[in-house]
Amino acid sequence: MIQYGPDSNVDDAAPVAENPPRFTWLPVIEDEAQYALRISTDPKYPAKTTTNYTCLPLNFFTPDVTLPVGDYVWSYAVCDEAGKALTSWSKDRAFTITADLPETPLPLRAARLDSATRAHPRLWLTPDKLGDFRKAVSKDASHCTWSNFYEKSVLPWMDKDVYKEPAGYPDNKRVAPVWRQTYIDCQELLYAIRHLAIGGQVTQDQAMLDRAKEWLLSTAEWNPMGNTSRAYTDEWAYRVCNALAWGYDWLYDQMNDAERTKVRAALLERTRDIAEHAIINAKIHLFPYDSHAVRSVSLTLIPACIALLGDDEDDEAREWLDYCIEFLFTVYSPWGDSDGGWAEGTNYWMMGMAYLIDAANLLKSYAGFDLYKRPFFQNTGDFPLYCKAPSTRRSTFGDDSTQGDLPCIKTGLNLRQFAGETGNGAYQWYYEELERLNPGTEMAFYNWGWWDTNFDDLIYNSSCAPVQATSPVNGLRHFKGIGWVGVQHEMADADKNIQLVFKSSQFGSISHSHGDQNAFCMAAFGEDMAIQSGHYVAFNSTMHRNWRRQTRSKNAILINGKGQYADKDKSKAMKARGKILAAEEHDDHIYIKGDATAAYQSLSPEVTLAEREIYFVRGSYFVIVDKVDAETPVTIDWLLHANEKYDLGKTSFRNNGEKAGFYGQVVWSEAGKPILTQETGFPDVDPADYKGLPVSTCLHAQYPASTRHRIATLLVPYSHKDPKRIFHFMDDQGYDADLYFTDPDENTFKVVMKKLANT
Repeated sequence: MIQYGPDSNVDDAAPVAENPPRFTWLPVIEDEAQYALRISTDPKYPAKTTTNYTCLPLNFFTPDVTLPVGDYVWSYAVCDEAGKALTSWSKDRAFTITADLPETPLPLRAARLDSATRAHPRLWLTPDKLGDFRKAVSKDASHCTWSNFYEKSVLPWMDKDVYKEPAGYPDNKRVAPVWRQTYIDCQELLYAIRHLAIGGQVTQDQAMLDRAKEWLLSTAEWNPMGNTSRAYTDEWAYRVCNALAWGYDWLYDQMNDAERTKVRAALLERTRDIAEHAIINAKIHLFPYDSHAVRSVSLTLIPACIALLGDDEDDEAREWLDYCIEFLFTVYSPWGDSDGGWAEGTNYWMMGMAYLIDAANLLKSYAGFDLYKRPFFQNTGDFPLYCKAPSTRRSTFGDDSTQGDLPCIKTGLNLRQFAGETGNGAYQWYYEELERLNPGTEMAFYNWGWWDTNFDDLIYNSSCAPVQATSPVNGLRHFKGIGWVGVQHEMADADKNIQLVFKSSQFGSISHSHGDQNAFCMAAFGEDMAIQSGHYVAFNSTMHRNWRRQTRSKNAILINGKGQYADKDKSKAMKARGKILAAEEHDDHIYIKGDATAAYQSLSPEVTLAEREIYFVRGSYFVIVDKVDAETPVTIDWLLHANEKYDLGKTSFRNNGEKAGFYGQVVWSEAGKPILTQETGFPDVDPADYKGLPVSTCLHAQYPASTRHRIATLLVPYSHKDPKRIFHFMDDQGYDADLYFTDPDENTFKVVMKKLANT
């Protein structure tokens, strides 16, 4: 649920991330309520030092001016149409404006879009910009990669038959093959209309414009409340709505009044259906964690509302557009904070940012609103950079549709866009490295089914100047707002790179997150090692529901054979949370500590402590310490998933891949020695869900029942070209168990384990 913000005590005002702050509060029950907001440097709110905003229709707000450096208080009330408070003012909350904050005010609704043209087109290019673009292309066909886009993404649609309205699911029962094929069809519908319309307008080819209009008018006859409605399958509906929006905008001058009325009516009805669901049903201004409803704001509502925008005071599109702009400028992103993290994981970061970038570019080119200046967008490229290096496949968290391929090329394209907007050369490096490692996947479903990269290139090159790639900085990034830590050692060289991603998130297992608090993934030397097991073949498949979302598919622990809540109840999923207690860089090691007590208590209430510490020593090896306390004796299953089968010893294990491998050793266990076993496969999963896909192996280190567990495990990745050995011994003569680790160069590292007698 949305929280109050800024929300510091008056006596302890905290700095905010941007100027002006973003104000949010819990709404009242009445949907028609309006609010008054006051901001002052004085808790008495004298007129001279107080700024008032009245008749605010939403429970979130971005002021239109920046604030001077200083300490402030704010409060809100429900008000009438004249702006007079109808309720008592809320309690005072405080914040501090410091120097050099990013300045990100948002113009008020009344005059926000006054200077934006009402002529068409509006999406991407306005009429004046279109004229300039035509001239540039006529002089140089390769301008902004136009010739490549025209040849590969425009001309092919001239000869394809116009798509018919989809038939829907057999007996209206959703099945993955039909979902996927219709998804592709609806996306291609967008490509056909958008690209033919743009191609025809830029080249002034009347035959192409006529063909685009044929596609558009046919689509306008589809039933808005039928098989491509939001309620039937929202992803199909979004794409049909987008196709109508781009067609209506770019072919406006090619239609007569009757044709425009027909297309506008279809577009308006579809837009209303999507907008009312997000605003009225899903209430994303109260509970902004509905992944699809939030995504619809940037994916569909922004382009549709810009295309529909008129001059009427009661214009529905204007009201929806204002809502969407304010949501993106204030609440967004609900999945992270100014650090730039995304709680749903790197794959859904890619998805969310792809559509956010589209919306940001449209708002910037049409109305001059620059979302990229906000701190989240300045920093969010760090999330994939540190949590899914270009050479990794399965070594990160969350739902991921690539089925073990390298990161989607769209991840790189997103990073290129953020490089262009921020000047960050490391983001450009990521894009170029992924282009080098992962060419030729443009037509894979998880790429082509969502975007045409030739169109992406066209938009990017028409809006951003080139950025010089620079090597990324090694070390860790702690994404505090989502409870993730990404560690990269020698990131610029895949053959030397070691990546660790650790998670203990306050978002629990909600949405596309899983029951993986205090879990980690590890990749090294160009290979995935400690992986997230399974395949994201389809949401709610047996693989997804019974395996991939569950703790048993993670590099984590089970307590009495149980993991963390990861089923459908959103309230329970949010409560199955974790917390990062430390993420520190020291001279000779990186230290991370997570607390997943609440996550394990969701299924095992007898647990009173579940912590994990990870030491990454000299960029070489890991020491993992697990601490579990319980009111009654509990067993521990220590899990580690890998692509290959293990060679097992009594207390050691080894796993080898093509270029690299890792070995591990149970160094110490207070409750007794473990029994090591391994299991290949995915129990309780329909084999049809992973037919033709790789099957991974899980190491189980099973520890005997105890009310107190202290377990230390050594994990050493190595390249086959340069095998390594880490020596260790223990001194437990005193109150502590001192664990010593030594590399071949005689560099020694000590971990102190507090023994029961001492505690």
